[in-house]
Amino acid sequence: MALMKRCVAESIGTFWLVLGGCGSAVLAAAFTAGAAKLGEGTAAPLGIGLVGVSIAFGLTVLTIAYALGHVADCHLNPAVTFGLWAGKRFPGSELLPYIIAQVTGAIAGAGVVYLIASGKAGFTLTGSNPLATNGFGTHSPSGYSLAACFLTEVIMTFMFLMVILGATDRRAPQGFAPIAIGLALTLIHLISIPVTNTSVNPARSTGPALFAGLEHIAQLWLFWLAPILGAVLAGFFYSSFFAESRKERIPAEPIKTLR
Repeated sequence: MALMKRCVAESIGTFWLVLGGCGSAVLAAAFTAGAAKLGEGTAAPLGIGLVGVSIAFGLTVLTIAYALGHVADCHLNPAVTFGLWAGKRFPGSELLPYIIAQVTGAIAGAGVVYLIASGKAGFTLTGSNPLATNGFGTHSPSGYSLAACFLTEVIMTFMFLMVILGATDRRAPQGFAPIAIGLALTLIHLISIPVTNTSVNPARSTGPALFAGLEHIAQLWLFWLAPILGAVLAGFFYSSFFAESRKERIPAEPIKTLR
């Protein structure tokens, strides 16, 4: 497929990831239903919560991978692109176009979430993680330190790439990679939402931060450095220890029978 078509698919896919994942966090994680009452005039809190948001992120990857995986590789994430490059699965010459497409899609997705959210009276970009931004220190959902957040993002992205590289390996069962990758992203969010609000994706972090303001933009460096570092380490590790051997690549000669 032509590079331009693949980049368009990457942009659409990353748009869907941010719209579905960050949108669920902003619009559906917690809200108050005026129709449901508890006691005297107390509205019952509803929403999908941490578990629902985690599932939403996993579903975005799973669905778009099946929808557009035949057009592009559906990286949807600069860290994944770097990890596949380090794992000798992706050409370095296409890194920049893919990353530009991913960041563009993420910004568009965050913009749509912002437009929808701002349609409700009283909406403001306040709090530690407005518009589902990622952060450390005062912008960590549970106040985790810079060191803890950096370690979390490196390890989570490392394991995410290990799943991606393994599930898309030629030797792995075919057709099931999106399921494994989507479930892995769900698990990663279940673990790390309280720590960093879960990035493992520089594009996903950049989109919301650009709308949330300078405080959040100032912390973006961690959500580029840590995920890319974790992904590159995974790529080098997988290609060094688990890549196909020459013996595996060459089919065995058929057994000759006497006639």
